[in-house]
Parts: sequence; structure tokens; C-alpha cells
Amino acid sequence: MSSSSSSPVLPAGNAPQYSGYTAYGYLEAGRDYQHFDLAAEVDRVPARAFDLDEEQRARMRRLMDENIVLSLHEHAIVLPDDGDQVRRYNRTGRQRTGYEGLSRSGLTAVIDNFMAGASCVTSQSGWKWDDMIYALGFRLADLAKQDYVRLATSVDDIHAAKRDGRVALIAGFECSTMIENELDRIDMLYGFGVRQLGIAYSQSNMLGSGLSEPADGGLTNFGRRAVDRMNKLGMLIDISHSGDRTCLETIDHSAVPVMITHAGARAVWPIDRMKSDETIIACAERGGLIGLEAAPHTTISSDHLTHSIDSVMDHFRYCVDLVGIDHVSFGPDTMFGDHVAVHKAYAGNYAQKSPEHEKHPRVEYVEGLENPGENFWNITAWLVEHGYSDEDIAKVIGGNAMRVLGEVW
Repeated sequence: MSSSSSSPVLPAGNAPQYSGYTAYGYLEAGRDYQHFDLAAEVDRVPARAFDLDEEQRARMRRLMDENIVLSLHEHAIVLPDDGDQVRRYNRTGRQRTGYEGLSRSGLTAVIDNFMAGASCVTSQSGWKWDDMIYALGFRLADLAKQDYVRLATSVDDIHAAKRDGRVALIAGFECSTMIENELDRIDMLYGFGVRQLGIAYSQSNMLGSGLSEPADGGLTNFGRRAVDRMNKLGMLIDISHSGDRTCLETIDHSAVPVMITHAGARAVWPIDRMKSDETIIACAERGGLIGLEAAPHTTISSDHLTHSIDSVMDHFRYCVDLVGIDHVSFGPDTMFGDHVAVHKAYAGNYAQKSPEHEKHPRVEYVEGLENPGENFWNITAWLVEHGYSDEDIAKVIGGNAMRVLGEVW
């Protein structure tokens, strides 16, 4: 018997280890920091329904329970309920971790990219060193005041989170612009707990070219030195927002695998934000992964023009066919709240170099992959619904990522 069309996949209730702590609960809102009415972490949008019978639903829950579940890229913060307040909220530097949402997520670990480029505490343009320290310092201080979500700096920390029923948060920044020409700042970030660093965020920097530039100059000499330093430290390198040549030269120069933590296949949807077959293949051949993303209006497909989990899974299937199941995972790139409002708030900061591939319906959210609390339940449900084996599901929801992190860290 199939499940009801209105029945959500998400489990009822909080994980038993979660005590109900909310971000900055050790301080007084309105006195110690600025208050904002926040978006709902649970049931903000209707749940995606899957046509699973009871046996399939039990299998989905078992797979989530038995395996390490790791998201390659999220921003696990709660946004203001009023999208017009996004910039003002981010300028305080105190983004709120979505503890309640994470408690329902089924995640063992998440690479959290901190909304750092949007913090804009000292500058409207973002990606300043001081802004990164605000974003990192405030949230890690808050993390230290509770015991459910724990900062992870090693593979052992992730295994410990699985054993203890907690969530491991891996600190990452999707861009290195803020290190400027200071190589030692990579060591400083590592010392602060950061374990993943991107090369460039759409715009070029001292390391290499971003994907929005009219031409790609590739990985610079300083970029090569930065890659060497990240390799020596054990820092995961992300090339999601870099241009094609910069991606290929980073893959080639790194002594260990790199990741495309959040993107899709340009062959499925030909916009600059997606990755070329050449890049995806090169990344996989050196042992790396591509994580499929779900930021609104990115991983669309011609078969599913209305962006949803079905669009994203068209990219997933393509990448599996292209490089094999061992080199594909998921980095949905979501947050708790209105992601489209964030895009609108920062539309002038990161313009792309080419127009949209073609007209497609605009969405208020990506159905089935709207926030970190629901993403991997729905990914696993989709994979079960479409007949993937237990072994393959275990790989793409976390096993592949753990293999690469074990080699890099």
C-alpha cells in the first residue's frame, strides 16, 4: 500500500540528544545582540510526497540510521522571516545555527559554509578577512555553549558524532578571497577549525578565476602555493565556483583529490554555474567528487524546467553515468528560510557572465530540497523509490565523502 500523498518523509519529533537550545541562548536578545524574527526551521513549506510503501519507508529510515550521512555543502543557519531584512541580519555577523532543523535532519555531518561572503559586516562587497572572523567566531562561540552540534576537525570526530547521535559541523568557506596575498592566513583558518576552502567565488582573486569572469586566467602562481599549503595542512579544496581552466589546473596541481562540493552538469543545463564534462571527469579521475546542489534556479533540466528534486536528480543520474557512483554525492546548498530572498538581496554582488539558458518557471523554493532538515530524508526516499541498491545509496549519502575526507585530512 502506497503512502498518502500528503504524508511527509521527515521523522516526527526531535532527536533525543537535542535539548531545545536555540542560537545564542546564553545571551539576552535585544540587549546582547540584535533581535530578528526568524523563519520557521520546520514545516516552512509543504513536504514533498513520495510514493513509498511501508517496507520502502522502513528501508529509507534504516539506511539513514545505519550509514554516515554527510552533506557536502549547506548554510545551516536560520534566516530572518522577512526577506527584506537579510542584509541587515547578515551585517550583524551573528547568523543563527538551525539547531532544531538539524536535529530532524538525519545528518551525521554537514560542511557548513557560514554565509561568510554575505556577512558584509565591514563592507557591502563581502569576502573581507574581518567579516570571515566575525562569521566564524560568533557561530563557533555559540556552538561551544551547547552539546548537540559539535565542531568536527577530523574523520574521527564524524565517527564520534555518529556513535553519539549528534551532528558534526565541519567549518568551510567557499572562497579564498579574504586571504588576499597572505598564505599564512590559510594556517590561521585551519587553526580556527576550518577544514574546507574554495578557490574563488565567481569573481577572480589572487588564487584564480571565478566562473563569472569573461576570461579564465587559470590558477595563479600564488594559487599554486595556496593549493600546496592546503595539501600540507589537510584542507579540503572546493572548486565549485571557479572557472573551467582554474578548476582543471587546481585538480592537476593538488596532490590529493579536490571536490566540486555543490554544482551540476553543464551538459544537462548549460549555464556557467554548472560544470563541464571535462571538469567532472578530471575531478573523478583524481579521486574527487561532485556534489549535486539545489540552490534555486541552478540545477534545472530540460525534462524538469520547474526546479525541484526531480531536476536535481536528472543531474545526479547524468553524473553517475559519466563518472560512476563512487564519485557522486550531494551538497544541496540550502538554509532555513527564503533562499530566493538571499539571491535577491545580493543580486548586484555576483552577476553571472551569461544569460539564462532559456526561460523557465521561477520558483519560491526547490520542492523536496528546500532546507538542510529535509534534504537527505528526501534524497534517500527518492533513491529508494527509484530502485537504487543499499550499497549505492550508502555511497552517495555519505560513504563517498568519507572516503575522500579520509585521504585529504
